Amino acid sequence: MTACTVIGLGEAGAIYASALVAAGHQVTGFDPVAPTTPAGVTRAATAADACRGADIVLVLTGAAAARSVAAECLPVLPEGSCYADLTSSSPHVMRELGRLPGKALFADVAILGPVPTQGAQTPLMASGPGAQAVADLLTPLGAAVEIADGEPGAAMAHKLLRSVLMKGLASVVVEAVTAGRAAGLEDWIRGQIARQLAGDGQAVIDRFLVGTAKHAQRRSKEMQDTAEYLSAELQVPAEMSTASAAALTRMAAESAPALR
Repeated sequence: MTACTVIGLGEAGAIYASALVAAGHQVTGFDPVAPTTPAGVTRAATAADACRGADIVLVLTGAAAARSVAAECLPVLPEGSCYADLTSSSPHVMRELGRLPGKALFADVAILGPVPTQGAQTPLMASGPGAQAVADLLTPLGAAVEIADGEPGAAMAHKLLRSVLMKGLASVVVEAVTAGRAAGLEDWIRGQIARQLAGDGQAVIDRFLVGTAKHAQRRSKEMQDTAEYLSAELQVPAEMSTASAAALTRMAAESAPALR
């Protein structure tokens, strides 16, 4: 049985705390605002109180609280314990936290999926001296924990690169389906999206990398027309189409032969 502390008992924190209790661990939690405490979790009065004597601490607060929580908790943790920050802090902040004085092993942990739907089985990536302790604790819960080489911040760097794709793709899909619905063509555009997301992913990536730059000038005009169609005729938001037009215009300028 491991003495675990969960700082932040919101939706994600409560899910991890409950899973750790179910796995037979001793779980202490702290949250200044969460109205309920998961069954089996002992709620402490302060973050520092929650961390005293802990083997491992999982921090699932908002990123804005990462520095203050670390400053309060790290000084009270025993030697050989693990302090795992699962907030969405930047790689720079993670590196900064990893250099704070203390006896605990620091781990930067990136959550690579939606915890509300995947639960404690959500894939994770961890880096830093405490990464193996995170994997040892959470892998038995069903989580795939990949350990990234490098100092704290390496895991979050991977996550933010992934976010370029995942958040950007999600925004594009939302814009496309919203426009399709307004045009009375939602089923058709859903079918187009599904076909693009299926098949040989590496081939699709290569096609995008080669074709986008090659046809950037023509496609920039097409996306300008697309943005105008969405906003003027369909009267739906067109931020992603507008951004695509701007990006393609830049790529066209960069790939144009230099004037002599």
